[in-house]
Amino acid sequence: MNMADPVEDRELARQRLRLWVSMLKSVRSIETELRGRLRSSFDTTLPRFDVLAALHAAPQGLTMTDLSQQLMVSNGNVTGIVDRLVADGMALRQNEETDRRAFRISLTEAGRAKMTEMLEEHHGWIDEFFAGIPEHDLARGIAIMMDLRHSCGRAV
Repeated sequence: MNMADPVEDRELARQRLRLWVSMLKSVRSIETELRGRLRSSFDTTLPRFDVLAALHAAPQGLTMTDLSQQLMVSNGNVTGIVDRLVADGMALRQNEETDRRAFRISLTEAGRAKMTEMLEEHHGWIDEFFAGIPEHDLARGIAIMMDLRHSCGRAV
C-alpha cells in the first residue's frame, strides 16, 4: 500500500470493503433463492446440486479428491453427499484401476438425466437473476471477478 496519501488509501480501502460486503450479500441472496428453488422444484440441496453438477461436467467421473478440490471442500464434506447419491441410484462409486484405495465417482444414466433436467431449470433461474444487468456490465463483471481471482492467487 502506498502510504504517501493515507486519506486516499483509506478511502480506497473503504471502497474495497464495500465491494466485498456487496458481493457477499449478492451471493448469499442468490444462494438463498437457489436453495429454496432447488428444494421446492427438485427436493434437493445446493451442496448435492453442486456435486451432481461437477460429476455431470466430468463424464469419465472424478476421484473423491478431485471432486473435493473442484468444490473447494474437504473429502469428508463430499463423502456423505456421494453416499446418498449412490444409495439413490444417481451415482456409481468404483475403485480406481491404478489405486485400489481410491474411488472414482460418476453419474448413472438416471443421475445424468436428472442433472440435465435440473441444469436446464438452474440456467433459467440464473438468467432470471441477472436479467436486469446490461450485457456490457455482465462482461465487465466477469472481467472483474477474473481479476479478483488472479489477485487472490486462485487463477483458473
